[in-house]
Amino acid sequence: MASLLYRLGRFSARRAWLVIVAWVVILGLAGAAFAIFGGTLTSAVSIPGTATQKVSDELSEKFPAASGGRGTVVFTTTDDSAFTDAQKTAIGTLLSDATKLKDVKATTNPFDTQAKIDGSAQQVVDGRQKITAGTAQLDTGQQQLDAAKAQAATGQQQLDAARAQAEAAGQLDAAKAQLDAQQAQIDAGNAQIASQQATLDSNRADLEKQSKTLEDGSQLLDLSANIRQVSSDGTTAVGTVQFDKSLNLVPSEAKEAVVDTMNDAKIDGVSVEVSNDIAATIPEVLGPGEIAGVIFAGIVLFVMLGTLIGASLPLINAIIGVGVGVLVSLALSGTVTMLSITPVLGVMLGLAVGIDYSLFILNRHRTQLRSGLEVQESIGLANGTSGNAVVFAGSTVLIALLALNLTGIPFLGLMGTVGAVCVFVAILIAITLTPAFLRLAGMRILNKKARAKVGHSDHQARVPNKPMNTLRAAITVVAGIAVLLVVALPALSMRLGLPAGSSEPVDSSAYKAYKLIDDKFGAGVNGPLIVVADLDKAITDDDLVSEQVRIGTLLKAENDVVAVAPIGASDDDLLLAFQVIPKEGPTSESTEQLVRDLRGLTIDGVAELGVAGNASGNIDVSEKLADALPLYLTVVVGLSLIILILVFRSILVPITATAGFVLSLFAAFGGITAVFQWGWLGPVFGVHDPGPILSFLPILVVGVLFGLAMDYQLFLVSGMRESYAHGTPARLAVQRGVHAGRTVVIAAALIMISVFGGFVFSNSVMIQSIGLGLALGVLVDAFIVRLLIIPAVMHLLGKSAWWLPKWLDRILPDVDVEGASLQRKQPAEAHGAAGPKHAEAPTA
Repeated sequence: MASLLYRLGRFSARRAWLVIVAWVVILGLAGAAFAIFGGTLTSAVSIPGTATQKVSDELSEKFPAASGGRGTVVFTTTDDSAFTDAQKTAIGTLLSDATKLKDVKATTNPFDTQAKIDGSAQQVVDGRQKITAGTAQLDTGQQQLDAAKAQAATGQQQLDAARAQAEAAGQLDAAKAQLDAQQAQIDAGNAQIASQQATLDSNRADLEKQSKTLEDGSQLLDLSANIRQVSSDGTTAVGTVQFDKSLNLVPSEAKEAVVDTMNDAKIDGVSVEVSNDIAATIPEVLGPGEIAGVIFAGIVLFVMLGTLIGASLPLINAIIGVGVGVLVSLALSGTVTMLSITPVLGVMLGLAVGIDYSLFILNRHRTQLRSGLEVQESIGLANGTSGNAVVFAGSTVLIALLALNLTGIPFLGLMGTVGAVCVFVAILIAITLTPAFLRLAGMRILNKKARAKVGHSDHQARVPNKPMNTLRAAITVVAGIAVLLVVALPALSMRLGLPAGSSEPVDSSAYKAYKLIDDKFGAGVNGPLIVVADLDKAITDDDLVSEQVRIGTLLKAENDVVAVAPIGASDDDLLLAFQVIPKEGPTSESTEQLVRDLRGLTIDGVAELGVAGNASGNIDVSEKLADALPLYLTVVVGLSLIILILVFRSILVPITATAGFVLSLFAAFGGITAVFQWGWLGPVFGVHDPGPILSFLPILVVGVLFGLAMDYQLFLVSGMRESYAHGTPARLAVQRGVHAGRTVVIAAALIMISVFGGFVFSNSVMIQSIGLGLALGVLVDAFIVRLLIIPAVMHLLGKSAWWLPKWLDRILPDVDVEGASLQRKQPAEAHGAAGPKHAEAPTA
């Protein structure tokens, strides 16, 4: 590999303009591919196959009226007075016009809906009055019938007595005709009474049925009493926009059209805010914070390298690499659903590793030039040595990123793939474009002072002649681990979830809508749950309302349920859907617990209860990620350990490297939790509403940070191994390895921290948390773990650090990561004279 990269470096140097033009053409082709094939990005996080997704799919299949993504539009008066009739009419017209927009299925006028709700309540009152009046009328009729029955019974008694008297007097035959006539009259009266009784009983049964239906309706109203579309003070109203497909499938253009329509409404005295379901902020790929991070990286490069040419070269390489990687990745967005933060992750990684990888090669080249090596030969040798290390270091990052596809979570696998593409392009840029630019720069890559002293002995680095103190090493290990454990403590209380409207920028419409709903309608209205009851048998129309009342009452009885409203029944009458309003918002612990309680609820006649909504989605995503994490860690750590064993020919070095990574990882998690969940230093990082940590952040940070941590491990410890392999005592080799690599590692870490840190000030809390996690992870890993703890541990281990079983040593291939064999093959070039060749003008 080293020889191949050596030849590649020399070729790129000889054909510098060809290489540069080739990359410019590739950049143009990537841009064209994006323009032709690029699609839209989504801010909605979803995972196929989860319990929440199954409920959504079931609703789409069995209950189309309740399917499709929904978002809310909040209207509020600017002077905090009740809506006027003109304002209500204008809002109704605005929502009606919105149905003409593409992908909008329907809208709900809050005033009409609230009027129906209020009217239903009045209907119950009126119905009860009618039933009371009807019952009183029936009771009066019953009394009259009872009196007629009594009168008929008395007449029958009198007739029976007259018949007996006539029979006793022997005059029955004479009186028979008269008695029979009277009997017929009584029988006719009884028949009429019986008919009237049957009618009255029927009317009473109907009235009782109406009363039951009315009372069932009343109970439904009571269950949903806390659900309003217009606030009780009449100042705020919530309209609904329903799309014809789920939110993650709705094109961003359709959502933007809704937002633009609402923003352009200009209703006098009314402000319009759109919820984050529709107006979730798409993060900027490069905002002011990100640009500031790149500028700081440039300052670090200039301080380290001392020339503008040297400082700009890694930046140009990184920008070209990011352009190619991100544009190629975005070209896929037309065929796959891509989360909006996916390209931002690509930019993060592309900039960070692109700058660092070019810096490693450039720094080696500068060192060789100062020692007297000819420009073109130095480029080839730097590419074969440091470039070889870049390839191996980059391979650990690629493994960690590509392994995200093993999680079985599509959006996360795609993020890993996009990140891997950007890192791969950064590697290619480093080993091809860097040599080309170095050839054009020639000796100007060094400042005038350095050029004047090329080949002089004072350019030779002074190496340590004694190892570190053993006591100091032991204290460093204990103190370093203690500090990291303290920083990691908040991670013990980490909660995972997905962002809600409260995490949007405070000046955004989504944030204002969230806060208005929270203030006027209650926190739970921002995170309603959809509960679906799969019935054992189909429900009849007559029993529908009573069954809704029965199930709704049981749902309402659960802790932290504010209201329950029936949505309806499926066409096959085997599914009942309800809207459940929790007490607190979608990211609260109580709402998550409510989801678990509802899923575990057993109801007679109900085969299964399904729950959908933001809170249930949070739980499902977190559980899916937790299930995927063990396999992911096994693959990533396993493959990387194999690479490190090959590189270092040691068992303990890879193990200590991984242990150090674990410490860095938990320290990063602790910092993220303290800032974004606890709200510590919130104003500094722009965290205005602390909440749970982004659910997929841990596994993403694991993948990215592991690869980057192994980069620094490789560049530092490979120097120790090289020194040890050349006969330096083990503990002194540790000190010399650190001395040789610390400057470039410090600079590289500062660059990564500045690039990642720039994203902390993004307009998206997802990007903010990822940026802080990676920046903090690199900070503690580079400066505490790699530069302090690992060297101290290596010192304490001594020769045993390089122990490798003999049988394993025999079968392992010799991986010359630093290209030492390449240097041995070319001793003449490595120590050649520094004559006129060094002043040679660069040519294409």
